[in-house]
Amino acid sequence: MYKMHVVIGGCGRVGRYLAQMLSYEGHSISIIDRDELSFEGLRPDFGGTKVVGVVFDREALEMAGIERADAYVAVTSGDNSNIVSARIAKEHYRVPRVFARIYDPRRAEIYQNFGIPTVASVSWASSRLLNLISHPELHSDYQFGNGEVELIELALPLAMVGRRVRELEVPGEIKVSSIVRGHRAFIPLPDTEFDSQDRLYISVARESLGKLERLLGMK
Repeated sequence: MYKMHVVIGGCGRVGRYLAQMLSYEGHSISIIDRDELSFEGLRPDFGGTKVVGVVFDREALEMAGIERADAYVAVTSGDNSNIVSARIAKEHYRVPRVFARIYDPRRAEIYQNFGIPTVASVSWASSRLLNLISHPELHSDYQFGNGEVELIELALPLAMVGRRVRELEVPGEIKVSSIVRGHRAFIPLPDTEFDSQDRLYISVARESLGKLERLLGMK
């Protein structure tokens, strides 16, 4: 898996979760928060960089390595701080992937117009942001419950042409829900062979996204 440098703005519950999980996956992590005490919530084995500062302050962002970042995630407790820092990361530092957590759903649509994906709700936001950063190739149309199950849409990878549906499924973890072939959608059988023009809709448990990538030959 490609190793990224990710800068996280905010060391609250979501920020800590992302920092620890992404660090566990082997990514380089920097996390910014104005309150030094907030870092005490991180696990003792967290090996990332901790920066005390305001998330939209350029000095703090540059101390966190924003200039070489592959992704920036704004998850402070303030909508304004999140969107301002996200826009700075996207527009000034040209960070390829920028995400912001927004508490006010009425603002979310406005911020989406800036080209910055936004999410809300602590439990859903944590898992959704982690997947957006770690599995960008897997486009998720829907999340069910608190994000425990996702519906993934993707074009069939060339490596899967001629193989059968059962080779991609894992009971209780991964299920090919439907295939769109040409202008027709259908529910496949385990022995259905994949065609080069297929578009797949796959239900997958959140914890099995990495496994799905490996089965598809994306890793």
